[in-house]
Amino acid sequence: MLARDWRGGELGVLVMALILAVGVVSGISAFTTRLQNALEMESHRFLAADAVVRSGREMPAQWLQEAGTAGLDVATTLTFPSMVYAGEDAMQLASIKAVSDAYPLRGELKFSAEPFAAPSVVASGPGRGEVWLDSRLFPLLDVAVGELVQVGEAQLTVRGAVRGEPDQAAGMFGYGPRLLMHYDDIAATRVIQPGSRVEFRQLYAGDSELVAEFMAQLKPRLAPGQRLLDVSDGQPGISRALERAERFLLLAGSLGVVLAGVAIALAARRFSERHNDYVAVMKSLGATSSAINYLYGKSLLLLGALATAAGCLLGWAIQALFFTLFAEQLPVQPGPSGAQPYLVGSATAMVCLLSFAWPPLRRLGQASPLRVLRKDIPLLTRKSAWDYLFGLVAVSLLMLWYSGDWRLTMALLAGLLVTVGLGFVLAMTLLKGGRLVGMSAGSIWRLALAGLQRRGAANALQVVIFAMAIMLLLVLVLVRTSLVDEWQTQLPADAPNHFMINIGPGEVQSVDQLLREENIRSEALYPMIRGRVMAVNGVDLPSPEEAEMDGPRQRETNFTWSDTLPTGNELVAGEWWQPDTDAAVVSLEEEFAQRMGIEVGDTLSMLVGARPLEATVSSLRSLDWQSMRPNFFMVFPPQVLASYPATFMTSFHLEPDNKVFLNHFIREYPTVTVIEMDLVIDQIRGIIEQVSAAIELVLAVILATGALVLIAGVQASVDERLHESSILRALGARRRLILGGLLIEFAALGLFAGLLATAAAELSVAILQTWAMDMQYAPSPWLWPLGLGAGMVLIAGLGVFSCRRVVSHPPVAVLREL
Repeated sequence: MLARDWRGGELGVLVMALILAVGVVSGISAFTTRLQNALEMESHRFLAADAVVRSGREMPAQWLQEAGTAGLDVATTLTFPSMVYAGEDAMQLASIKAVSDAYPLRGELKFSAEPFAAPSVVASGPGRGEVWLDSRLFPLLDVAVGELVQVGEAQLTVRGAVRGEPDQAAGMFGYGPRLLMHYDDIAATRVIQPGSRVEFRQLYAGDSELVAEFMAQLKPRLAPGQRLLDVSDGQPGISRALERAERFLLLAGSLGVVLAGVAIALAARRFSERHNDYVAVMKSLGATSSAINYLYGKSLLLLGALATAAGCLLGWAIQALFFTLFAEQLPVQPGPSGAQPYLVGSATAMVCLLSFAWPPLRRLGQASPLRVLRKDIPLLTRKSAWDYLFGLVAVSLLMLWYSGDWRLTMALLAGLLVTVGLGFVLAMTLLKGGRLVGMSAGSIWRLALAGLQRRGAANALQVVIFAMAIMLLLVLVLVRTSLVDEWQTQLPADAPNHFMINIGPGEVQSVDQLLREENIRSEALYPMIRGRVMAVNGVDLPSPEEAEMDGPRQRETNFTWSDTLPTGNELVAGEWWQPDTDAAVVSLEEEFAQRMGIEVGDTLSMLVGARPLEATVSSLRSLDWQSMRPNFFMVFPPQVLASYPATFMTSFHLEPDNKVFLNHFIREYPTVTVIEMDLVIDQIRGIIEQVSAAIELVLAVILATGALVLIAGVQASVDERLHESSILRALGARRRLILGGLLIEFAALGLFAGLLATAAAELSVAILQTWAMDMQYAPSPWLWPLGLGAGMVLIAGLGVFSCRRVVSHPPVAVLREL
């Protein structure tokens, strides 16, 4: 039977829907799995390892020994600010980083034999007794390669320039240009003393399962002040981008599951309808209902197995093609995806076959033998409302299993339920409303509107199906646009990429004037006072050594003052004070307050140096830490901090070809500290560009899947339309009348579907962005013309294309084929 149907073209739509459904779902799943692995491997570059333990005190060497025994690679680093001397007069504050021989475990360390020369990738850092200097340190210290510099009490030989570190972002607020030295030379410098401001790191890398197992054993042994880091600690902006990109990829795959199910359902429904006459003949010759069910059940399983195998092969080809096109943009070669993506594709096929294809096929056994003689007997396969409900539940469970995120699944289901619920009401209302218009319309419009009225229920179902497909595609486009726009807004081309701190009160005016003269765009200069929060509501907070890393504790932070709410800040609780107030109040950043367990109305006890300060929390603020503006956890009224000594800070954007400005600036203002963020920003932009490219590729695949659903939706009613059009041609209707009527009919269905899809997409995206993806929702007015226009153009074009042969073949040939 399958062979006969294949020769006759009956299985074309169903087989293609199955193969493409499995291929798209397994291909996207394999692609996203490998891509997530690649991006995770790339994200480890920001830690120079797979896992890192950080502490302000030296950690047990036994941990490194145990990790080595477990088969892991290990390394150590130590970072601290210190003065570097060259001769008797030249000195410069630098960010010192000492590394062991194995550093880095992940990523690339770049070196050049001369400052500002072309860099090359090296396997390890400087040897004992040697240092690598940031290229800017050479003119600042007036030294050359081969000469000596002094760190503490140690004399070290300059061997070249450090041009890039994989974990540059981890030290984003390191003071001054970098000096890289060997870890074993630290003891000779004698600069590390009790109470020194240092950061020790132990780096671990190896097989992901071994790393996870060792970290699980190590985590309970961490003392207060010791912390296990991941990419979110290395660079929160990248972590957020990766997390949201992963949710987008899961969203795309979930949409693929839904679209695949709808395509299979439509194809199976058409397949079963066209087999009613075959079953009627078989039953008139004595076949029983159970024999027919057995025959079609075996045929469905065989068809599913063959289509699943072909679909998995197609899925493998899709992801292989993606990575061939994507290879140049990936910094690492992704590993294999494993068998799970193809299991997901196979499960999708089986679930869709059993929940969508089998119910109408099962009812074929109930077909009346009288259809051999009477074609007007209604088809039992058209009783499909419960079939679609059952299929929706099945696909929802499949989507939940695939994504593992119930919020994401519920957001999509909300949009689908709105589409289905309002769809039938809207479609039936609009279709019935066309009756009066059709009575006074011209011949083409009368023909089209009559067709809409005659197939009211079937057209309403088609509108809902079209709307579901368009809605899901619009959701994907909206979320993709929001993600990319947010990333571009987060890191615009002219974002500040340098910070200045420790600007003295007497230097504020001259520094501001210098920046203006050099045409360097900068933020305002903000006052900054260093203070420590000691108690809340009279209850002392635990010291950092005694407290949990993420729990409430005594904490040193930067204070500032302002009469007005700072730029980029938004009040989320409480009220801002009146200008010129002398009330002892303070405004806290929202997440800082949550970590410290502080609420509006609480009283804080602080120390600024040795002087006490008390203030009541008047408000909480939210702000964007990725804006590269000066941001503060705590803001006071100016009069509250007027008697405390302050320095000032600002951020500014410096073009890469104007870096020489920093040398002149530091010579003129040696006490001002410049923090360079340009390399960090370049790293962030690089990985976000890779994620954006991946999103574009996945979007293209899902759009192709949506097109398949639209084609299947059009094909679902094409037989009936061909039958009617052939009769009209046999009665003398012209080509223009038939094609014009079909164009208007399908365009009307597309318009209704686009209207419904756009409204449901806005609802789904609002839920997705605010509930599942931690994003700000904003309405998209441009979506309405896009949804309405796409619905009309796509559905009208596909409908006329599918029925084109009715005007190019003799009517009798078309009727015999049907």
